[in-house]
Amino acid sequence: MRIAVYGANGFQGKLVLAELARRGIEAVLVGRDAARLRAAAGAVTGAEHAERRLAATDDPDALVAAFRGCAAVVNCAGPFSRSGHAVVRAAIAAGCHYVDTSGEQVYLRTVFDAFPVEAERAGVAVVPAANDGCVPGDLLARLLFERIGPMREITVTHLVAGGGGMSRGSLRSLAETIETLRGGGLGYDGGRWRPLAAIRYASIVPPDAPAPVDVVSLPLSEVITIPRHVPVQRVESLVEAALRARLNGPLAPEVVDTVPEGPAEAARRSQRFTYLVDGTGADGRYARGVVRGPDTYGSTAVIAVEAARRLVVETPKPGVLAPAQAYDPAGFLDFLAPYGITWSVELTTGPALGPAFGPAKPR
Repeated sequence: MRIAVYGANGFQGKLVLAELARRGIEAVLVGRDAARLRAAAGAVTGAEHAERRLAATDDPDALVAAFRGCAAVVNCAGPFSRSGHAVVRAAIAAGCHYVDTSGEQVYLRTVFDAFPVEAERAGVAVVPAANDGCVPGDLLARLLFERIGPMREITVTHLVAGGGGMSRGSLRSLAETIETLRGGGLGYDGGRWRPLAAIRYASIVPPDAPAPVDVVSLPLSEVITIPRHVPVQRVESLVEAALRARLNGPLAPEVVDTVPEGPAEAARRSQRFTYLVDGTGADGRYARGVVRGPDTYGSTAVIAVEAARRLVVETPKPGVLAPAQAYDPAGFLDFLAPYGITWSVELTTGPALGPAFGPAKPR
């Protein structure tokens, strides 16, 4: 099995290369700068002799040629809203399954809108947002549906502690989409995606926590994927208020260029995330899904590689797919256990969105 990694010279790309090498999967490094690709190969144990191919996103023929002979493509090159479509289109033309590590909500929606027919005709699967948040959150939502059926409401909450900050690539993607982020992005309500006038909950009590945590809206990828396979009236996404506040800092290119390529390994290893999926059933039942783990960047590498591998060996139906449309939810989540990622889905005795959350506040 050969998997191409586009943006292999970036921080997330090198983590994906390392995971491929650890699992004995042949990698092909693809990017636009020969020197940087050579340096990336030399920096990753097991990738020193991997094939390197040059292609820029504004050269579609070269991009298709770079992916030829590969079973799948993992795209790690953000900002995805700027160049992601070119990589998706080239992967489909080359007959490759495709995943990416994007967390850009609007980009994700455009992939679902733009490429389903092309992917189906080519017989390949496209699964964008194969990252630490969207894949577990989307799979948990499907498991909630299997427990309590159609739902009135799903609320996804991301809580992250530690980690040493964002990578340079993540900051560039953030700068590209900052106005959407600050505006709250899209929610899902009444059968369509649209800006939500107000969030319903101002705080949440995480599992085993002694006190509520203030939360605010942030446009997460799960809002786009969950309604594609779960009958639900409303989906909204929240993050800890302190995390949202950090997005108000300076994001000018000259500032981004001065930050380290990514957080140090020690900082990443100390990071902990908790992602919650709270569902209110149409029949009045309530359930909560919880996923916990370390190191968002390292976990994204593991998830992206496994997502691409499963597309190759399990051959789901072709098209643009949400994670739960492409993978067995419990099986994929169980696979993550050796990496320190745990999950649970439990029915609750009261409204999952009642005791856990405070009163609604306007955005």
